[in-house]
Amino acid sequence: MIHQVRVSVRNLVEFILRNGDIDQKTGALQDVDAMQAGSRAHRKLQKQGGSDYKAEVFMKCQMDIDEELTIQVEGRADGVITDPSDENNIIIDEIKGTFTKLDAIEEPDILHTAQADCYAYMYAVQKELKQIRVRITYIQLETEEIKIFEFVRECDALKEWFESLVLQYAKWARWQIGWQELRDDSIKNTRFPYAYRISQKRMMNGVYRSIEEKKNIFIQAPTGTGKTLGTLFPSIKAMGAGKCGRIFYLTAKTITRTVAQEAGELLSEHGLRMKFITLTAKEKICPLEECRCQADFCPYAKGHYDRVNDAVFEMIQEEDRMNRECILEYAEKFQVCPFEFQLDASLWCDTIICDYNYVFDPVVYLKRFFADPMANMIFLVDEAHNLVDRAREMYSSGLFRGDFQKVLKVLRLSYPKTARKVHKCGQFFKDFEEYRQETGENYAVVKEIGSFVLSLMRMVSDFEDILREEMPRELRETVTELYFNARRFINTYDLMDDRYRIYTEGSGRDTMIRLFCMDPSEKLDERIGMSRSCIFFSATLLPVQYYKDLLSKKPEEDYEMYVDSPFSEENRLIFTVNDVSSRYSSRNEEQYGRIAEYIRKIIRARNGNYMVFCPSYDFMEHVFDAFAEREMQKAGNGLTVLRQKSTMNEDERQAFLDSFKERPHETTLGFCVLGGIFSEGIDLKSDRLIGVIIVGTGLPGIGSERELLKTYFDETRGEGFDYAYLYPGLNKVFQAGGRVIRSESDQGVIALLDERFNYYRYQRLFPREWIPFRKLNSNSVEKNVEKFWTERINIL
Repeated sequence: MIHQVRVSVRNLVEFILRNGDIDQKTGALQDVDAMQAGSRAHRKLQKQGGSDYKAEVFMKCQMDIDEELTIQVEGRADGVITDPSDENNIIIDEIKGTFTKLDAIEEPDILHTAQADCYAYMYAVQKELKQIRVRITYIQLETEEIKIFEFVRECDALKEWFESLVLQYAKWARWQIGWQELRDDSIKNTRFPYAYRISQKRMMNGVYRSIEEKKNIFIQAPTGTGKTLGTLFPSIKAMGAGKCGRIFYLTAKTITRTVAQEAGELLSEHGLRMKFITLTAKEKICPLEECRCQADFCPYAKGHYDRVNDAVFEMIQEEDRMNRECILEYAEKFQVCPFEFQLDASLWCDTIICDYNYVFDPVVYLKRFFADPMANMIFLVDEAHNLVDRAREMYSSGLFRGDFQKVLKVLRLSYPKTARKVHKCGQFFKDFEEYRQETGENYAVVKEIGSFVLSLMRMVSDFEDILREEMPRELRETVTELYFNARRFINTYDLMDDRYRIYTEGSGRDTMIRLFCMDPSEKLDERIGMSRSCIFFSATLLPVQYYKDLLSKKPEEDYEMYVDSPFSEENRLIFTVNDVSSRYSSRNEEQYGRIAEYIRKIIRARNGNYMVFCPSYDFMEHVFDAFAEREMQKAGNGLTVLRQKSTMNEDERQAFLDSFKERPHETTLGFCVLGGIFSEGIDLKSDRLIGVIIVGTGLPGIGSERELLKTYFDETRGEGFDYAYLYPGLNKVFQAGGRVIRSESDQGVIALLDERFNYYRYQRLFPREWIPFRKLNSNSVEKNVEKFWTERINIL
């Protein structure tokens, strides 16, 4: 049997030919092609080539390694230039955008040249040429000036070079074939580790069908329905059937990445052989106290590329589950940067567990996976309700006047020419502030900032030059921060369409200009469209049409599914009240006291663990003070009261959660913020949490961006308030309520303390498993809660 392995030109070249150090001083600056892929300047240059210039030409070439292995190299050349008068006069063009002054580029980068040479060889074979020319075209993004390096290649020499390159890759290809055969055999024999619930079986069928039909699906699956295994298992089965090449399990929080890891371990215990890798952020995986990727500072950066391929090959041979600890162990053994090492290793893994930004962020996404239009990937998007705001942030960008003033101060003496360009950029903020003041509003929409962006490009171009020089560390860090922020702003400006708004707010140093993405669906589709199927799932995707509208370009073509909760309604008491309000206009000591009294009555009914979720830290403090007036004398004598702090490190968060113990004899009450770190993603099963008291509807505070969203969605959907405030707010409420019932045997109380929960506009959005619910008041609440627990005392 002949096996074929496919590899993109870019991945082949970068994987085999890179060498030497990681150097943050110049490495990040050289990654201009990645930042500006598909930019206006790139496309403009291709169009200027005229009728003799063919842009984005797909090429492929197969090389037989032996009787069992063929390697196919493929990709898109930026341009093929033909001469009408001489069919043998062909130029392969490789275009790279840069902010670097062209005078500083004395010769093309070896990897850029190698990519052009690969395409030159493919085209020469196709056209049976004996000679071909390659051109590396650098375009300066500020001035749009170009610098061309051109070489003549003899095709016999290209053949020898290309075959040597592919043969070096063959070792990896043979391993990949052997591994995939072993993996697929194990998938066929792997059984689901538990007895199927009806709702879970239905969910898995929906996932498999979506993958089979190359569709996207939105799944609302309440807590406890087994979403992780319910999406991962059918995806793995689809991989075994040849319906996908790689699975991305995408999360918004560390805790959900841990759950996905545990699911992989469980399936491995039942016979699955699959390479799982969990990617960790650079700051969290760097073994040094200070994360500085420079060879003269970091021993892992020095010579990293000379050792990393050996490190990758050993780890993927020896390990099936590669988490942070495993990656650090091999990184230490081979003295390589663990962050870059894990990214390289992920190319050889079957399931990649990582944050959303590794797929969707236009700056930091894993470009190596998206060079192949036929990669056949599956995206499993966990807690998909988080992706709306996360995507808006990924595709938005902002700059503050104070950042320019800070850089200007440190550059003025050492680099006066560059300082003048920084000053000119900073002057625009004075205009932005004056314009906002003229409107009389807290913020103002700006129509055009082309001149500002052009000045930014000139400043960034100068930064490119000075950052290549030796300079004091503090100066470098200050300039680098603005450099990357400005570069991201320029890149975002290039992405803008009618789904964006440019606005300015603030005054003085806090004057800001921001490119705000209102509707991220179009941008997300650019990446989702590269997958075979995207599975969006969450316990709170209500209303599902809202999420389909903002996460999908063609929502009418996507599937949707509501998975029924496996829990009996007898296991929970959900109630609303009509004599409490968290509205800004109603906030006073009387309201805080009334809320505190509800809390007392609820926790008095049964000793145990409870959480109170308030709409803000300020509101939480007022309620806490009202509660403490009568109850804090009991603290330490049957009652422990905790408060979430505005900043908590991981140890403090864990200590907070550890206070909610199993089988408690006393009462622990935690005051938290709705929509904060404890209102979703935490897993307090059984009696570690028996009650959640939710104060307020979770509506975001009124601010510039929320008002912009409201106006935009009023104009485009006629549902401005719902899209900007109601849906995001109630999602926080549903997430907080989901902390109580985590397994089939859990029992608990969910109290909704705000009069608005009695309005139809809110109740129509309640999840099915919250219906029926009761309407109580201060006179009936204690009796009803006591009755609920009395009826279940024997079960507990």
